[in-house]
Amino acid sequence: MATTSATTFSIGSTVSFGSRGNPLPQSKPFVARFTSPNSLASFSGLKAATYVNCESESSFFGKESSAALRGSFVPKAQKANRKSQNGLQPVASYKVAILGAAGGIGQPLALLIKMSPLVSALNLYDIANVKGVAADLSHCNTPSQVQDFTGASELGNCLKGVNVVVIPAGVPRKPGMTRDDLFNINANIVKTLVEAVADNCPDAFIHIISNPVNSTVPIAAEVLKQKGVYDPKKLFGVTTLDVVRANTFVAQKKNLKLIDVDVPVVGGHAGITILPLLSKTKPSVNFTNEEVEQLTVRIQNAGTEVVEAKAGAGSATLSMAYAAARFVESSLRALDGDGDVYECSFVQSDLTDLPFFASRIKLGRKGIEALIPSDLSGLSEYEEKALEALKPELKASIEKGIAFVQKQPVTA
Repeated sequence: MATTSATTFSIGSTVSFGSRGNPLPQSKPFVARFTSPNSLASFSGLKAATYVNCESESSFFGKESSAALRGSFVPKAQKANRKSQNGLQPVASYKVAILGAAGGIGQPLALLIKMSPLVSALNLYDIANVKGVAADLSHCNTPSQVQDFTGASELGNCLKGVNVVVIPAGVPRKPGMTRDDLFNINANIVKTLVEAVADNCPDAFIHIISNPVNSTVPIAAEVLKQKGVYDPKKLFGVTTLDVVRANTFVAQKKNLKLIDVDVPVVGGHAGITILPLLSKTKPSVNFTNEEVEQLTVRIQNAGTEVVEAKAGAGSATLSMAYAAARFVESSLRALDGDGDVYECSFVQSDLTDLPFFASRIKLGRKGIEALIPSDLSGLSEYEEKALEALKPELKASIEKGIAFVQKQPVTA
């Protein structure tokens, strides 16, 4: 669903970046050309070129507006080009750390983030096997410099000066395992990592991927509170995969152009707590009652669909990495001053009687600028009932996370 005016970058028409922007009118593709023969010598995607091709139809992360590019990226690029014949210098300026970078999600996520033109440094952390991942990624000719950090003794250095921390660390689901089964293992992993974030980069955006997100985000919040550095505007549970799946399944079901489809997803990030608001789908489309039920159940159980298809070999790693990279890119665009960035995320919220809730949010330089309540008004009868039905389970998951930290005080 995510609505952002994060721009689309196609370097030599080989690599593109961006995200969704349904509220904005679709813009025609345009090309910004630079006269210097070396204009992109230091700004290299998979293939260097002497132009930047920006097309609203060919986004890496989804549909978005070329208007944002004209207002944000191109002026910077033109200014840089006037200043230096060596080309685009000032774009890559943010430092991202991935904690759990050697895992099934961490590796493809690291590759996708390495492709972002906004990242100057990419720090990869894991308890083992991360050195090879970093060496491999460092050969990609994109702006960010890759460094590896192994084990608890190097975690602090990994986090120094970081702008965005992404946490996919933990064990994956296996057949027959629910997200709640992951709790005892992943809860302690997240607690330990967030303690380090609090000590080394307390002002960073924190993206929690480790499941169960409905509990791990409250865990992170409690750790940050006990450390005295909690900023609810900068803590995010990454639920973008639910949006990605909803958009994909609806487009397939209704034979729509995927890039145009935008389905908000609210609630939480497990089972019935995932609530796609099909009545709010853009472009407007009619669903039968049967279609609503079938699509809702499929979106809610899509993770299990992947776990079963992999037959014990893993869970949803590639689609999760894609969705997380989209959320990271949106965060980076917001940090870079883009004033029209929206995503769905599981955050501290007052939209319902629950302390945390996934909904559409507006992102800015300081994190969450606003919660967007409009999606929760005018729901269908089915959605109203589903919203009330998810609350007890989501409430229990939140309370479980909070209780976990209160029973195990954080390390001073």
